[in-house]
Amino acid sequence: MRKSAFTLLLFAWSLALAQTVYKWVDENGVVHYSDQPHAQAEKLRVPAAQTYKAQPIDSAAASAGDAAQSEANANPYQGCAIVQPSSDQTLANIDSVTIVVQTDPQLRPGDRIYITLDGQPLNGGAPTGSTFTVSPVDRGAHTLQAVVRDGRGATLCQPPGVTFNVHQNSILNPVNPNNVRPAPH
Repeated sequence: MRKSAFTLLLFAWSLALAQTVYKWVDENGVVHYSDQPHAQAEKLRVPAAQTYKAQPIDSAAASAGDAAQSEANANPYQGCAIVQPSSDQTLANIDSVTIVVQTDPQLRPGDRIYITLDGQPLNGGAPTGSTFTVSPVDRGAHTLQAVVRDGRGATLCQPPGVTFNVHQNSILNPVNPNNVRPAPH
């Protein structure tokens, strides 16, 4: 099989480089192709390799793309931040948390925000937008990270991570509404 693949590759290479190809079959029945003559070889004439010449780029479309890229380079984000929840904030008795990311200037068209919670991408790894709600949120400490990327995936802005804490009432707490038992009769 490897010999056949090599033979075909050699044939394709010969087609690309030469217009005359020689073909012969050896004593084992293997077909060979070459650009060099060989005893008992059949001379094949092949057309020249097909070529393609690219057309000039439409200057209006190119200049619009260049202008958008120039604007992005001329006006980079001055900053970005996770503004909700705030760093070291403690949230009590919640089922969900809303995450808000702000950019300065405002998020440009084509740029996307991606958020991770405890190292795991939110929204299945798709962009989340500047506001995203996570539900449910387990009790304990959590770390948020955000990154702003352009349409090609290049990082434009990455704020520092934020750690927040979630406290839930214990089911063992006697004043927990879920533990109130009717008084005995």
